[in-house]
Amino acid sequence: MALKITSECINCDICEPECPNEAISYDQKGQKTYVIDPDLCTECVGFYDEPTCDKVCPIDCIIPDPERIETEEELLQKHKAIWSK
Repeated sequence: MALKITSECINCDICEPECPNEAISYDQKGQKTYVIDPDLCTECVGFYDEPTCDKVCPIDCIIPDPERIETEEELLQKHKAIWSK
């Protein structure tokens, strides 16, 4: 499943450069925190053994998005589709 960033985000800027799919961006319209594009998030499947954004987050505000349940195989297919463009 894709990940999401909760409202506890403190804008520390650590997660954004960690994302190999560039799925993390600064939400200028809403809460002025970082957000994850679920269409680009593969939980680092195809790159790393675990999501790097979650690993580096100092306050643990990156969680699985219950609205975007995906299997590892589906995440791998998404990774392949993103990188075949």
